[in-house]
Amino acid sequence: MKQILPFLRGVAALTALALMGAAASAQTAFPSRTIRIVNSFPPGGPSDIASRLLAEKMSRALGQAVVVDNKAGAGGNVAAAEVARAAADGHTILSGIDTTFTINPSLYGRLPFSTQDLKPLVVMASSGLLFGAHPSVGVRSLRELVAMARERPVLFSSGGNGSPGHLATAILADAVGAKVTHVPYRGNTPAVMAVLSGEVQAGVLATPGMLPHVEAGKIRALAVTSRARSPLAPDVPTTAESGLKALEVEVLYVMMVPAATPEPVMAVLQRAVVDALAQPDVRASLSRLDMTVESLVGAQARERLDRQAARYGRVIKALNMKIE
Repeated sequence: MKQILPFLRGVAALTALALMGAAASAQTAFPSRTIRIVNSFPPGGPSDIASRLLAEKMSRALGQAVVVDNKAGAGGNVAAAEVARAAADGHTILSGIDTTFTINPSLYGRLPFSTQDLKPLVVMASSGLLFGAHPSVGVRSLRELVAMARERPVLFSSGGNGSPGHLATAILADAVGAKVTHVPYRGNTPAVMAVLSGEVQAGVLATPGMLPHVEAGKIRALAVTSRARSPLAPDVPTTAESGLKALEVEVLYVMMVPAATPEPVMAVLQRAVVDALAQPDVRASLSRLDMTVESLVGAQARERLDRQAARYGRVIKALNMKIE
């Protein structure tokens, strides 16, 4: 019996260690709780809709709830700052557009976060913008609008300072010498309304918001800024087809995470997002938002963002643009 007792004690100790290991493993399993996607825009816009669509698919794949929390403001800076401060454990993700990282660091005098505190998870999709003008302006093509803007200032609306439309108007001024007066609004919808009412003469804005008014004949579509024609407006030429390739601008829809997020956790999240983006119903829904799926991760995602940042940084510096 005395010989058996040490053996039993050893078995008990090993069993306890195994149970402790299993408990520790369970505690460190990812995901272990609800994942929060912090979206940079108000509810109802393309970025928000895409985030909620992916959240549903990710929840099924990961076996945990995935919720979207909208934190709009300051061109995406508010949401980026919140995620940069979050624990780097994969349970907090930033969803928005590239301009927070490709425009804001050059445009804003001070940021509430460091770009080094975040890294790309996935470049999900891309889309172009639509050059549109009020019919009273009397132009029927982008080249005619550019010719007019070389002669006298043209008022252009955008969805706000630092928005893709803002940089598109800056590129217009820088690349072709157009006289542009930028008029920022609080989002795409009021910027479209400004073109619709004639408050401004033109705008470079998200295609889905412009299209109903184009179809009603109240806004004239001149060109899209994407590399290929928009599936929503296949009859509208690209800027390159209009002989103005320098005005090509694409918006990238991105997910970012805190920079210290472990690679194994990154891999789990990336697989869930990329698999969701590959599903036909997701692609169809994104197409209706004028988005083309990209699914870029790792070095490809970083290179795409760096290329955008270099281009925008040069334009911002050339035109001495600044927001304090």
